[in-house]
Amino acid sequence: MQSNRRTFIRTLSAASAIVATEGLAKPFGAPAYIPNLMKVSPNDKIRIATIGMGIQGNFDTRAALRNPDIELVGVADLYTGRLEHAKSEYGKDKTLFTTRDYREILARPDVDAVLIVTPDHWHDHITIASLKAGKHVYCEKPMVQHLNEGKAVIDAWKKSGKTMQVGSQRISSAAFQEAKRLVEAGEIGAINYIESNSDRFNAIGAWNYSIPPDASPQTVDWDRFLGDAPKRPFDATRFFRWRNYKDYGTGVAGDLFIHLITGVHFVTNTLGPTRIFSSGNLAYWKDGRDVPDVMSCIMDYPKTDQHEAFQMVLRVNFANAGKINNVTRIIGNEGQIEFSEDNLIMTKKKLPIAPGYGNYDSFFTFTEPVQQEFVKQYDAKYPPDTRTAEPVKEVKFTAPKDDDAHAKHFGNFFENVRKGSQGTVEDPVFGFRAAAPVLACNESYFEQKVVYWDPVTMTQKNPSAPASGKKKPSVTASSKMAAKKS
Repeated sequence: MQSNRRTFIRTLSAASAIVATEGLAKPFGAPAYIPNLMKVSPNDKIRIATIGMGIQGNFDTRAALRNPDIELVGVADLYTGRLEHAKSEYGKDKTLFTTRDYREILARPDVDAVLIVTPDHWHDHITIASLKAGKHVYCEKPMVQHLNEGKAVIDAWKKSGKTMQVGSQRISSAAFQEAKRLVEAGEIGAINYIESNSDRFNAIGAWNYSIPPDASPQTVDWDRFLGDAPKRPFDATRFFRWRNYKDYGTGVAGDLFIHLITGVHFVTNTLGPTRIFSSGNLAYWKDGRDVPDVMSCIMDYPKTDQHEAFQMVLRVNFANAGKINNVTRIIGNEGQIEFSEDNLIMTKKKLPIAPGYGNYDSFFTFTEPVQQEFVKQYDAKYPPDTRTAEPVKEVKFTAPKDDDAHAKHFGNFFENVRKGSQGTVEDPVFGFRAAAPVLACNESYFEQKVVYWDPVTMTQKNPSAPASGKKKPSVTASSKMAAKKS
């Protein structure tokens, strides 16, 4: 790694470390804001710690470590078994700091950046606390659990001066980048419709993750897990399968729609929709979960300087026993792009200028003299060169075998950490603009209503407000999928 890309300032002062430690006494407290005293550690490495060592926590950690000069120095998790696993997996050649309390991670001066890979209802709390503690942040999607939590995270990020990346890593894949290039080049004309789906039909894919036999109040910090969710007795199923419950997760919208919509926003440079409506049901996985396993959502995107108005339809089906083909299709008036994380097919098809006549057409219903006059006028208006469409063209793209979107997403994060920049490919503003529509899907589903959104100001709109433009739309508090936070 070139030395000119490495800029190091000083490590945190002892005084700053003390300030950080003081936050440990408060249940939801966080260290006071620490100035941007350093960009990375003085040993030429970026030292990271992972908060949440479940499935994605391990995948994220491995992807981060596939980048050069990255060192894992600590992990936090609420299940002791995962802490023990982390020691054996990542601490073989060194002492790995482990804790149940993420605040102990934030108080450590040797941690430059944290990976926040917790249940969704903890994302905003830990992200804000981490930024206040002077840590760079990589936060898993969705960035927040509810619509009214985004602004606080964005404000904390801006105030901190730290780098933050939201973890929808597919947009760093070669196929998504190629799709973006083709759309920006105008290869498919003006976009008018987008559809994207993510279907599954297996128990693990439906979030019924394995539960360890030793799960108990002794091995799991249940009270800390609940956080601001409604209080209830220990339940191992809720802890290890938290995505099944709206108290802690965001359902299929927050887990899967978020990938789809992030990709579309990245490729099209859109800011987001103005109207969102969703429907669905619990069709197959009737195992006590309170979120749907089948959901569809329709979103209206307005015309902007970047694109024409278009409609987007999203679908997730956890009961799809048919052929599963999870793709995104962006359709324009000159072609379409169909792509997944690994490949892409662009089909170009332009209509001829001349509309044609005959066959299933009203031409044959005219009298013969009228037909003759019609043909005369048609020939004058449409010369032969306007009557033939361009041949259909198909372009295929396959990502290189060594394309590692997950590691590349972290690479973008670490590059900006080293530069001292906040300009990641998926910063909190982008991350919230992607999260907000899918959170609105949940609000639409649970409250059976259309949700109106302002993608520019990132505020919820009141549809009854005057449309004159003289009065700002009122901002309504986003409803919680869970009971009101305590």
